[in-house]
Amino acid sequence: GNVQLEPEILGAAQKYIKEKEGLDTDKPVFFVFHGGSGSSAEDIRKAISYGVIKMNIDTDTQWSYWEGVKEYITKNHDYLQGQIGN
Repeated sequence: GNVQLEPEILGAAQKYIKEKEGLDTDKPVFFVFHGGSGSSAEDIRKAISYGVIKMNIDTDTQWSYWEGVKEYITKNHDYLQGQIGN
C-alpha cells in the first residue's frame, strides 16, 4: 500500500488523551488502523501495542481475490463463453 504506518504517533496520541482527560489508563482509546496493506509485521505489532484493535487490509485482499478470479477466467475462457446465458 501507499500508506506509511508510523506506530509511534498512536502511542503519542494515547499519552496526549490520557493527560488531557486526566485518565488512569495508558490506552484510553481504541484505534482502527486503515491502510494496513503493505505494513511490516514489526510495525503492526507496535500499532497493536499502542491500542489498535482492528486493521483494514482490503487492498491486499482485493488483489488476492482478483488474481484468483483472473487466473480462473483466463484458464477457462472458452468454457465460460459457452456457459454464459445458458
